[in-house]
Amino acid sequence: MRRRIGTAIFGLVAGPRSASHGRLIRAPGERWFAEDRPIRQVHGDAAMFIGGIRALLLQSLHPLAMAAMAEHSDYRGDPWGRLQRTGFFLAVTTYGRESDAREAIARIRAIHERVTGIAPDGRPYAASDPHLLTWVHLAEVDSFLAAHARYGSSRLDQAGRDGYVADMARIGAALGVPDPPFTQASLGERISAYRGELAATPQSREAARFLLLQPPLPALARAPYGVLAAGAVSLLPAWARGLLRLPRLPVTETLLVRPAGQAMVQAIRWATSAPRPAPAV
Repeated sequence: MRRRIGTAIFGLVAGPRSASHGRLIRAPGERWFAEDRPIRQVHGDAAMFIGGIRALLLQSLHPLAMAAMAEHSDYRGDPWGRLQRTGFFLAVTTYGRESDAREAIARIRAIHERVTGIAPDGRPYAASDPHLLTWVHLAEVDSFLAAHARYGSSRLDQAGRDGYVADMARIGAALGVPDPPFTQASLGERISAYRGELAATPQSREAARFLLLQPPLPALARAPYGVLAAGAVSLLPAWARGLLRLPRLPVTETLLVRPAGQAMVQAIRWATSAPRPAPAV
């Protein structure tokens, strides 16, 4: 049963090609990140499920980034496909061979070059715009780090948190992010510098409703997902929650949301770390 649950979770995240992706990641060769790097600790933890939801909510607050996602990513029509592509990209750049990581980066950059349009407010956007790339990068790094700090199986000290930001800077720079932050302090400063550009739009509120209230899941999975979503909302900064009209309930979050989130992440961790059957002799 444990293996079945774990396999189902991997299937959602990695998709039908999870076996071939696994072989690709395990293939011998030089890696960008050694086994002791913080990025491996963060991205290998089940807290990433909460961090991913938070990242999407935070990213949606830039009107141009949200317009690009709404008009080109098909997040409503194919949300699991989008999740699987993102999961593979994170896996191959974190654990895969350097050559495969560079190939994945090149594919993403080629896609970005084709994503252009006009936002509802009349401004043009391009996914390859370094300014938008930077915002998406900042939101991801901050969200994954915040989720790991609260729900991770182990804690990073300050050097480890700075190390994670620096590890992610290598990926960000390869994607076209100019001068990505290398410390947690500079990460916070860079996010603050975007505050004047951020706003809730009809598109961002629609995305929040979809992510939090209307996920395309079977009935049995909705309650566990709801726990993860509540954990993600609780990690958003107050200003972001205000823009998205998500209420803050300190007592409820302390007494219910946080313990439930920790229990759910631990359950995912338990299921996905199930031992595999011994090979036949």
